Parts: sequence; C-alpha cells; structure tokens
Amino acid sequence: MLDKKDARERVLAAAERLFAQKGYTAVTLRDIAAEIGIRHTSLYHHAPGGKEQLFIEVTERNFQHHREGLTHAIETTAPDVRAKLCAAADWLLSQPPMDMLRMVYSDMPAIDPVHAERLSQVAYASVLLPIEATLREAQQRGEIDHADLGLIAGGVLGMIESLHAVPEHVLRQSRPAMAYALIDTLLNGLRPR
Repeated sequence: MLDKKDARERVLAAAERLFAQKGYTAVTLRDIAAEIGIRHTSLYHHAPGGKEQLFIEVTERNFQHHREGLTHAIETTAPDVRAKLCAAADWLLSQPPMDMLRMVYSDMPAIDPVHAERLSQVAYASVLLPIEATLREAQQRGEIDHADLGLIAGGVLGMIESLHAVPEHVLRQSRPAMAYALIDTLLNGLRPR
C-alpha cells in the first residue's frame, strides 16, 4: 500500500505527463485516474480544487524544474555566450517539450484568468529570464549587442523548443547539432562576411 505522499506524487506525475502531452482542455480527471489505476473521485482527495488545481500545481512544478535545470546548465559551462546558449539548448532538448504555444492559446484561456496570469509570470521567470540574463551578461561583456534581448531570448527558446517537433525520419543530424547550428546563425548572422 502506498503512503499518502507516494500516492499524491503518483497523481501529480500522471497529471503532469498527461497535461504536457495533451493540454489542459483535452485531459479529464478520468484520464488521470485511469493512468494510475484509481477512481476519478479519489483524485479530489489529493486535489480538492479538481482538474484546474492539478494543472496549476503541476505546471508550476514543471516550470520550477525548468528554471533549476536551465540555471544549472548555464552556470556550469564556459563563460562565453555560445557555450551558455548551447548548454541551455542541451538541457531543453533533454526534457519533454513544453508546447508553449498550446499553453498560451488553449490552456491558459481555459483556466481562471488570475491563475493564468500567475502561470504566465512563472513561465517568464523560469524559461525566458535565464536565457535573457545570459544574453544581457554577454552584452555587458561586449560579445553581442541588441536593443531587445527579451525578443532574442524568446526567439532562442522558440527555435530550440521547435526542434522537438522535427520527425525522427527527417532528421539529418541530432537535435543538439541542429540547435548549435541555429545558435551559430543567430550569433553570426546570415550575411556573407
């Protein structure tokens, strides 16, 4: 028999996996319960607020995991901007895709706007801010220059995350190699020298 903490962790893990794969609107409490082999009414014991409470909790947990992983990857590599962006790419590609577009256009509008705003702030602080801070430090060192580093951070995140969607049968190189090529292009530009 699982203790209460283990049972709750199984619920959270199943909810996190299903929400990440299908999105908030496509997942039901019955789906989560079936994933772990319990009755859906039992989920209210672990999440009295139901599906929305589970979604908020596991989404915050997922973003915290990303913040810790990205920060660690960036801080434990060589000090140049390329190495830091490649380390961030390696970490992001080692994780399941976040599907930020689905979250913005489907998941967030389906939950209470107050919670959606808070989750948006958590997302920014967790996945965009570490990349933006890396770019800002590189700018201060004179490695790069751009007026809108937030835009560039979003572009880097979007480029890397999009590599999850490349089907295996069309890959000509590894996803990390593709990420490094995109980072090099971003840093060097497309114009001939």
